[in-house]
Amino acid sequence: MNKIKFAVIGLGHIGRRHATIINEYEESELVGVMDVDNEVTKHELYPKNTPFFTDVAQLIKETRPDVVNICTPNGTHSSYAAQCLELGTHVVIEKPMGLSKAKCESLIFKALQVSKQVFVVKQNRYSPPSKWLKEMVSKKRLGNIHMVQINCYWNRDDRYYKPGGWKGNLSNDGGTLFTQFSHFIDIMYWVFGDIKNIKSTFADFTHGNSTDFEDSGLVNFEFVNGGLGCINFSTAVWDKNMESSITVVGSKGSIKIGGQYMNEIEYCHVEDYEQPELEATNPPNDYGPFKGSAANHHYVIENVVNTLNGKDTITANALEGLKVVEIIERIYESRDLKSLKEKK
Repeated sequence: MNKIKFAVIGLGHIGRRHATIINEYEESELVGVMDVDNEVTKHELYPKNTPFFTDVAQLIKETRPDVVNICTPNGTHSSYAAQCLELGTHVVIEKPMGLSKAKCESLIFKALQVSKQVFVVKQNRYSPPSKWLKEMVSKKRLGNIHMVQINCYWNRDDRYYKPGGWKGNLSNDGGTLFTQFSHFIDIMYWVFGDIKNIKSTFADFTHGNSTDFEDSGLVNFEFVNGGLGCINFSTAVWDKNMESSITVVGSKGSIKIGGQYMNEIEYCHVEDYEQPELEATNPPNDYGPFKGSAANHHYVIENVVNTLNGKDTITANALEGLKVVEIIERIYESRDLKSLKEKK
């Protein structure tokens, strides 16, 4: 196998994680990093002896990476990715792929135009409970799907939303469903397919002075493939994350994946089926007082390397990345604006 050369744009929490994994994986090589703030080079986790740049064109011209990982604020993902594609590299894009369907479509067109790959980070697909859920539904173990309920109750308070930062800013963040819960919407789409007849009610309980958008919502819909669904979400939970779960009711049984990060089977009662012992789920990404989804980024890097070497296919491609953005966009378009208090 050829060693794949990577560069990373954006050296925040996730960017440093990408850089560390690339450095540690024997089939990859970190050739450069870029950030608009050169203070990131002083962080203890900055990859030693790695060239630093503040300009994308210079980064690519001088280091000639095969692929560039985009780990910047949400609102810049699609523009940085388009620039890298134009300059001749493949791209790995942290979620979300973009903040609108139109931006994602433009990015796909550019990738096709220059014959380059777009990898979208959907690391929750690698968690054992998620893979088990996918198998149960695809093999119709549960029969016809009647109902699917997704609950995401997290804490994101003033320790998370810093004054002057991009988080909480509508144009850079996009909203709670983009930043906190898009991975779970991806799992929903990956397992059950598209949705229709969306009705949403949003509210902002505790973030009136820290964000430009909602912190909680109730979303009801139907699945195109049959069955009813709902997403109940909030970042207004006191002090720490409570749960992320999917409950499925089918004609031949019911299951629930729960825990704080959909990391365990909480219920399994299915006709002629015994609950299996799954591999342990990786711990969540640790952001100090906050925890995120499972730390599965090493699988993402491995998939990129293997795909570019012709040994695998993309786990989450650009069309799937676009679809998740399009679903979130439709949810926001369907919201009951009267339920969202006027922001200051």
